[in-house]
Amino acid sequence: MGTGFRLGDLEIHRVIEEESPLFDPLEFFPSLTREVLEENRPWLEAARALDRATGKLNLCIQSYLIRTPHHTILVDSCVGNHKPRPTRPFWNMKTSDAWERNLAATGVSVQDIDYVMCTHLHVDHVGWNTRLENGRWVPTFPKARYVFGEKELAYWEAEHAKTPNPVIEDSVLPVVAAGQADLVSTDHALNDHVRLTPTPGHTPDHYAVELGKGGTVAVLTGDLIHSPLQARYPELSMRADTDQAQSAATRRRFLECHCDTGRLLCTAHFPSPSTGHATRWGEGFRVVATEG
Repeated sequence: MGTGFRLGDLEIHRVIEEESPLFDPLEFFPSLTREVLEENRPWLEAARALDRATGKLNLCIQSYLIRTPHHTILVDSCVGNHKPRPTRPFWNMKTSDAWERNLAATGVSVQDIDYVMCTHLHVDHVGWNTRLENGRWVPTFPKARYVFGEKELAYWEAEHAKTPNPVIEDSVLPVVAAGQADLVSTDHALNDHVRLTPTPGHTPDHYAVELGKGGTVAVLTGDLIHSPLQARYPELSMRADTDQAQSAATRRRFLECHCDTGRLLCTAHFPSPSTGHATRWGEGFRVVATEG
């Protein structure tokens, strides 16, 4: 299941789908130089953010399960099974039961989820939104409301209309068709424990999720940051960011906001334990990993 936290009247659990070396860092971060990579290699390898054997970025693909006194919430839904992803062979037509087993290990079933919150609508954040049933894609969580950024959905629907996108086709539009989508502005408060905060750049309407009643105790970053290297160098944007300059500005502002506050940062893709606290490191930051 991964690490679980209790913070006041909240529980946070990681639901891991996979953790593996996936991408060449120099391709993933177009502005990264080999010199900077080599300078940082020792600590990146020690933190398992860079795989010693392959030299690739080691990324965790995971959801976060949040239990408040009133709701059970899933944030981001990974890659999913049986989905055609020809441009990503390692995610193409997956048949793994890891994510389902790790969800079950939290004591929660798909029937128990009240909200599914998608920080953005990329392939590895929407996959388990739907499952294949008699040849049709249907919502995996029958009782859940799915919380999408309104502008985020509009952007991807427009892109899909221009060039068909299987991710939108099989993992997003069936939720909309089922009437289970809640389209919100990205400063929306779900309730007194859970709030969205706009963090655009990786995608046009990306949001982070702040947790805590009466004050923020934890933040789920989504994809505003992918690697601990981007904490040290917030200007380092990744190749798929729709606006690399905006992404860099968002990342620095976010880290500045949460630096030395004691708030738990729950990252989408850092290697395990994936959670930590931001502190300063020269002109950048480091995320000091939690135990476990």
